[in-house]
Amino acid sequence: MVRYAKEHKQETKQRIIATAGRRLKRDGIDGSGVATLMKDAGLTNGAFYAHFESKDSLVATVIADQLRALDANIAAQAGPGRAGLEQVVRWYLSPPHRDNPEEGCPNAALLDEIGRCADATRQVYTDGVLVVIDGLAARLAPDDPPSARVKALSLLGMLVGTLQLSRALTDRQLADELLEQGIRNALALVDAEQHN
Repeated sequence: MVRYAKEHKQETKQRIIATAGRRLKRDGIDGSGVATLMKDAGLTNGAFYAHFESKDSLVATVIADQLRALDANIAAQAGPGRAGLEQVVRWYLSPPHRDNPEEGCPNAALLDEIGRCADATRQVYTDGVLVVIDGLAARLAPDDPPSARVKALSLLGMLVGTLQLSRALTDRQLADELLEQGIRNALALVDAEQHN
C-alpha cells in the first residue's frame, strides 16, 4: 500500500472541499451525492472516508470554508466605510454573481437547505456568518461595530433574498430590474445607518 505525505492528504482534502463547494452551490446539498462530489475531485468513493466521517461532516466543512472565503473576498475587494459597502452591494447583486452560483456566495445558494441541516452544521453556519456580519458592521459603524450588528444581518438578509429571488425568475428583464432595485434598497439601508 502506498503511503502519502501528510501534505498530500491535506492537499487532497482541500481539493475535495473546493470542488464540493462549487457543486453544492450549483446543485444543492440534497442534489449532490458523495459519489458525484468525489468524482468532481478526481477521487474514488473509498477515498472519501479517509478525509470525512460523513457527508454531513463534509457539508459543515464546506460551509465554514465558503464563509471564510466570502469574508476574505469582501475584505480584499471592498474598501472601508460606505464606499466599501457599496462595492459589496453592487458585486453581490450583480448579474454575473446571480448567473454563477457555483462561484458565489454560499448564503444565496444554500441557505434554504442549511436551515434543514443538523444542529452542528447550522452552528458552523452561524459561526461563519457572524464573521461576515461583523465585517459588514465594521463598515456600517466604524466607531461602534457591535451597534450595527443587527442592521448588518438585515443587510445580508436583504442581499441574499434579492439574489435568490432574481435567480428564480425566468423573466431576465424583471430579474435584472429586481437586482437594480435591490441595490437601491440596500444602499438606502446603508445610508440610514450612516445618518444615525
